[in-house]
Amino acid sequence: MKLLIVRHADPDYSIDSLTEKGWREAGYLSERLAGLEVKAFYVSPLGRAKDTASLTLEKLGRTAVECPWLREFHSPIYRPDVPDRRMLAWDWLPQDWMADERFFHPDQWFQHEAMLEGGVKEAYDWVVQGLDGLLERHGYRREGRCYRAVEASNDTIVLFCHFGVECVLLSHLLNVSPMPLWHGMCAAPSSVTTVLTEERRRGIVSFRIWAFGDVSHLYCHGEPPAFSGRFCECYDNEGERRD
Repeated sequence: MKLLIVRHADPDYSIDSLTEKGWREAGYLSERLAGLEVKAFYVSPLGRAKDTASLTLEKLGRTAVECPWLREFHSPIYRPDVPDRRMLAWDWLPQDWMADERFFHPDQWFQHEAMLEGGVKEAYDWVVQGLDGLLERHGYRREGRCYRAVEASNDTIVLFCHFGVECVLLSHLLNVSPMPLWHGMCAAPSSVTTVLTEERRRGIVSFRIWAFGDVSHLYCHGEPPAFSGRFCECYDNEGERRD
């Protein structure tokens, strides 16, 4: 089975929709996805993801199942360097989170005091339970850190969602902490991440990333990727987000 995890196109967060550029990105994305044989589409309940999916669904005459757990990962915390207001659980300064060895371990990352206070593990578990429920409906049941192929297939499943929750999904499928994914990887708006099942012994399945954050559908139209989700390449770069 192939899972295509699609980040929404360039967002206008003020109206939970897309910018003019984002609508172009969604159009180019729809051309790419329309050429695939897709078993099922799933989408976040948030507007920017639903709008991104809409052009593909309209082109194919299809509908998507709305999944609440595909919304952007939202479990705000009091970040150690910003103790007076809640911040995204997945946006820390590198010099802070990297100093705590627990963040690199899949069974310890949530034990930091800020994560405990914010109930981040509970939010994480809600997402991965939703994912495992979906996978089981498509023939793959979680058993320990692997999956059991109850009904193996070569189907393609498309999920329209958000970067933060994408990293949660990947961390669960790969059995790694989400912290290095949240902070060490960047999926541009409208990008496509492809995850494949591998069944090297009958019935025993693991997942493997085949492509991460692919935006070839933009490049082939001469459309540069949006900057959303990134920080400045050099601190003195004008117009690029520092923090």
